[in-house]
Amino acid sequence: MSLAPSAEISRSDRTSTARHYLMCRPEFFTVSYSINPWMDPGEGTDTARAVGQWESLRQAYESLGHRVSLIDPIEGLPDMVFAANGALVVEGRVYGAKFAHAERAAEGPAYLDWFIRRGYETLAPSFTNEGEGDYLTLDDVILAGTGFRTDVASHMEAQEFLGRPVVTLRLVDPRFYHLDTALFPLDGHNVAYYPGAFSAGSLRVLQRLFPDAVIASAADAEVLGLNAVSDGRNVVVNAEATGLILELKRRGFEVVPVDLSELRKSGGGPKCCTLEIR
Repeated sequence: MSLAPSAEISRSDRTSTARHYLMCRPEFFTVSYSINPWMDPGEGTDTARAVGQWESLRQAYESLGHRVSLIDPIEGLPDMVFAANGALVVEGRVYGAKFAHAERAAEGPAYLDWFIRRGYETLAPSFTNEGEGDYLTLDDVILAGTGFRTDVASHMEAQEFLGRPVVTLRLVDPRFYHLDTALFPLDGHNVAYYPGAFSAGSLRVLQRLFPDAVIASAADAEVLGLNAVSDGRNVVVNAEATGLILELKRRGFEVVPVDLSELRKSGGGPKCCTLEIR
């Protein structure tokens, strides 16, 4: 079984789809604790710089014709800027997040409440999961990460609630603690990923499902180049991922490079800041 078309697509054939994103302004961003290998409280952070970089990301989305909604940041939740972790939304149904670490626990109810107040059908999760950090949606399947943050039992819970097949992928490198740090959908049928982030069995699954995937180098993965957002034609990606950017252009994508170096001090990039409302 393969989800990816075998023929390479030219730039003129790529089609963007207008998206709706939820984001959270990093007014209280700092690195005051360490829950992943990227975080070092002793390094120091510049909140104003983080806000400026985030605003540039928001403006990039809006310039591409995408809609951006905002959730209010909450003091004491410095990682709330990483909206992707707050939920998984498919066809108007919202599967809530239940965070693995106490430092982020209050984010799950805050994001779920945002959707409840707007009339979405929601499910408060029974099992630990970190939203789109570990769930990435394509046209026919949802790819689901496990190994560091998300309980594999949540994969079945999500599948039952959302009615989409869920494919489990095991992460093995703690630097790539969420699936969205190691893989991103290029469109509804194909992906880009870094092989070194996955177990041997999961890598075989990816090779079978996506024989024409974009394969990222370690150098590009290590600047969180795969924490990217694609609308099917335009890819918003960390500017430092130069090899990945060249390959995306070769494949016919328009690339929108951004600088989120301040937010990367907490292990986040464009995708981490972006929850898609489908």
